[in-house]
Amino acid sequence: MPAQTQPGRWWTSSYADDCVVATAIHDGHELHPDVATRMALDDAGRLREEDPYTGQAIAGLPIHVIPHRSRFEIDLNRDIDDAVYLSPEQSWGLKVWREPPQGELLDSLRSWHRDFYAMMGTLLDAVARRHPRFVLLDVHSYNHRRDGADAAPTPQDDAPDINIGTFSMPREDWAWLLEPLMEAMAGFDFNGRRLDVRENVAFQGRGEMTRFVHRRHPGTGCAIALEFKKFFMDEWTGQPDADELAAMRGFMRHCADTARTLLERGP
Repeated sequence: MPAQTQPGRWWTSSYADDCVVATAIHDGHELHPDVATRMALDDAGRLREEDPYTGQAIAGLPIHVIPHRSRFEIDLNRDIDDAVYLSPEQSWGLKVWREPPQGELLDSLRSWHRDFYAMMGTLLDAVARRHPRFVLLDVHSYNHRRDGADAAPTPQDDAPDINIGTFSMPREDWAWLLEPLMEAMAGFDFNGRRLDVRENVAFQGRGEMTRFVHRRHPGTGCAIALEFKKFFMDEWTGQPDADELAAMRGFMRHCADTARTLLERGP
């Protein structure tokens, strides 16, 4: 299981004078007690669709934000009206609730979504006051063994090691940064191998976090959704590979260092 945090804590954040921000908004696994008593989905089922260890991957970067609540309580990467999975159609066909939240509880969950983005807005505004441009790396992970632990994985053609999502990005405006950054990712020595890094294959980066950055700081903030395939863990048991996690941390430092250099150089 991912490392536990102080119970009830909404998120962990770190701020510094830097032009690179990292988020891992699906890392969390905790539930509010009022939510836990209503939930039908068990711990293992939740963990399989969460992004465990992505918080560990970014924790060494100077500016990072790691929420601790599960996406099954409130999904911070969806707009507020869809952030609570009220029907299986919103959650890959999974039955999330025995008793779906409503009334005051539903309002409280949505207020947590508003509070999170209010905090992110304040943080990004502070970064933008100090830097003419900045990059936000929104780090996620995705499953590639959905047919079972012993079944064949998704073919590599459809499941790159790193999927870069750019749907909400004004792509032409940021190509001078995105393309060399992806080249640097593909050239990183990841435990003696090179990762397959491609754009908009498994996912397109349509989430609320990247949309929020591009709405709030157009032309200044470049938000990149970065999805690790879960090669660094067993997605059915949740067991991580310590060597792969260490390489992920090095990979994220390399991404941040490269982004800083590119931002300093400019278009």
